[in-house]
Amino acid sequence: MERMDQDLAFMLKYENVAWYEHGKVRILDRRIYPTEVKFVECYSYEEVAKAISDMVTQSAGPYTAAGMGMTLAAFQAKGKKINEQIVYMEKASYTISHARPTTANRMEIITQGCINSWKKAIDTDKDPVEAIFKRTIDSLNRRYSTMKKVGEYLADLFPQKGTVLTQCFGETIIGMMLRSARKRNNNIKIYCAETRPYLQGARLTASCSQDMGFDTTVITDNMVAYAIKNKNIDLFTSAADTIAKDGHIANKIGTYQIAILAKHFGIPYYVTGIPDIDKENASSIVIEERDPLQVLSYRGIKNTLDGVKAIYPSFDVTPPSLISGVVTDKGIYSPYDLNSYFEGEVKEFY
Repeated sequence: MERMDQDLAFMLKYENVAWYEHGKVRILDRRIYPTEVKFVECYSYEEVAKAISDMVTQSAGPYTAAGMGMTLAAFQAKGKKINEQIVYMEKASYTISHARPTTANRMEIITQGCINSWKKAIDTDKDPVEAIFKRTIDSLNRRYSTMKKVGEYLADLFPQKGTVLTQCFGETIIGMMLRSARKRNNNIKIYCAETRPYLQGARLTASCSQDMGFDTTVITDNMVAYAIKNKNIDLFTSAADTIAKDGHIANKIGTYQIAILAKHFGIPYYVTGIPDIDKENASSIVIEERDPLQVLSYRGIKNTLDGVKAIYPSFDVTPPSLISGVVTDKGIYSPYDLNSYFEGEVKEFY
């Protein structure tokens, strides 16, 4: 198998996303990267689910963590009666896949796929732990291969030596679009909105961009209008945690307001990702509400007086009227024509 993580940034290497080995799962702690390079070690699938819920890993990282967590669950289930193992694995699937509600549909595809591999291994007297681990690596490689195509279509849209604005951390697509731009000898500049309150844009996207040798600038979320107007931003792009078939997308909170600004200033906004076949419209998107304390403090330092309240919707929904195109592995689609993505062959992504 040819690994698809070559020439990507440190945090996008397979072993540095999430990795099962010897009865534990090791996950790069993205909450503190790049200030510190530390890994959270999980010794049960419940600990993996908690790590996902606590945002130890974000963006597409939880997809890999989910598969590795199911590998760990299979290891934990060894020695139990077969009926008990089945119940155990189904519980693990539900617990891991529902660690964060907005992406539960995608995560459940992964965890149920792991159970199918587990059952097949049991029926053929093969090691079920190894079977799920192999499936997770295959899935990881397939996802990177798919996003490589997305990255190439996206890079074709970048003006030569243009300036690209990003929001949050699009995981694999960030690495793939940068690798594709470099392949085209296009030295684009990257502006990263910092993405409050968790700062994924500043800590993660900017780290990947800098790591891969691109001119990288971080702006606070309230500098976007200034940057578009005064810093020659050519294009805005983000990934999406959900892409409904009616063209509404859910991405990290703040994406909607940047899309409004992009529309106002006349620059295109391209969303990257694979449309969700089970999400018909905006009403089917669940917005995760996280602990308001994460807005009132950061890394243990409180920012407000006692009694001050906060809200923390983790995502917002951007309507198709603000989206110039949805960049997929099959090409670029109008947000009003996403049903056509499902015509013909649709390859497994997760």
